[in-house]
Amino acid sequence: MTVLETTLGPYEAGQLGLILPHEHIFVDLSPIEATNYLQASSDDVIRAMVPPIRAAQAAGISALVECTPVGVGRRVDIVRDVSAATGFPVVVATGIYREPWVPAWAHAADEAELEAWMVQELIEEVEGTGVRAAWIKLSAGDDGITPVEAKILRAAARAGLRTGAVIGSHTIKGRVVREQLAIVEAAGYSTERFIWIHTQAEPDFDLHLEMARRGAWIEYDAIGSDAFDDDFFVDRIQRVLDAGFAHRLLLSQDRGWYDPSLPGGGTRLPYTYLSTTFLPALRAAGINRPTIQLLTVENPFRAFAR
Repeated sequence: MTVLETTLGPYEAGQLGLILPHEHIFVDLSPIEATNYLQASSDDVIRAMVPPIRAAQAAGISALVECTPVGVGRRVDIVRDVSAATGFPVVVATGIYREPWVPAWAHAADEAELEAWMVQELIEEVEGTGVRAAWIKLSAGDDGITPVEAKILRAAARAGLRTGAVIGSHTIKGRVVREQLAIVEAAGYSTERFIWIHTQAEPDFDLHLEMARRGAWIEYDAIGSDAFDDDFFVDRIQRVLDAGFAHRLLLSQDRGWYDPSLPGGGTRLPYTYLSTTFLPALRAAGINRPTIQLLTVENPFRAFAR
C-alpha cells in the first residue's frame, strides 16, 4: 500500500486535498555554532503557529511538508506538538543540510552508518517522537557537491532504495543537480525519486527541462516571495506544461515559520498565498482545474508517499 507518513499517522491517496510540498513550521537560522533550537519550548511555538495553520486549514490546505533537516534546527517533537494542537498533518524529513552545517558526527560517520540512521528514522521514528519520517532532505553547495555532501547523498540513495523514500535537495545551480542525479543513479536509485528544491533559482530554464526529462521532480517553491512575481511563475509553469512535464512539477511557498533565534520566533508569513491568490491567477491564465488538481493534490502525494 502506498501511504504518506505524517505526524498524525499514514494517509492514503484520496484522504488529503491540497498539500504544500515545501514549507517550514520550525527552523533555526542563527549562526552555525548556536543552539537556540535546543532551548525552544513547544508551548511558545504552538502559540505562534496555531493561527497561521488554522488560516491554512480554512483556505483548503490539508497538509504541508516540513523541510527542516538536521543542521538547521530540526525539532520533530515540536512540530508533532503543533500538529496535534491543530489536527493538521505534517510531513517531516530525515537527512542533513549542506556544508558548513553538516554536524561533526555526520562528518565522522561512514555511508553505511548514515544509511542506517536514515532508514531507522524512515521505518521506525525520529528521535523518540513516535513520528516516522516520510522523506530525505539534503542540500548541496553552489560550486559543486563536496565530498561529505556526496557521501550523505550516496547514503540517502541507498536508504531510498531500501524504503522508497523520495530525496529532496536544496540545490540552487542546475549543473550541481546534474552531479547529484549521477550520484543517485550510480547508487542504484531512480532519478524519479529526486526533487530539485528551489528550481526557480536557476535562471537557465533549459536546465529545468533537462532535469525533468531525466525523471526528477522540479519544484517552484518561492511563490508569493519578493524575489519572483506571480507572472514569473505563471510563465514558467505554462512552459513546463507545454513541454509535457505537468506530472513532474511541484508548487509551494517556503513560508512560515518559528525561528527560536529571533524575539517571539520572528515574523511569520502566511501559508495561504498559493491557494487564495496564486491559484486564481493560474486559472485566469487559462490553466484548467484538472491540471491545478494534478499540481497541488496528486503530484505532492505521489512525490512524498511511499
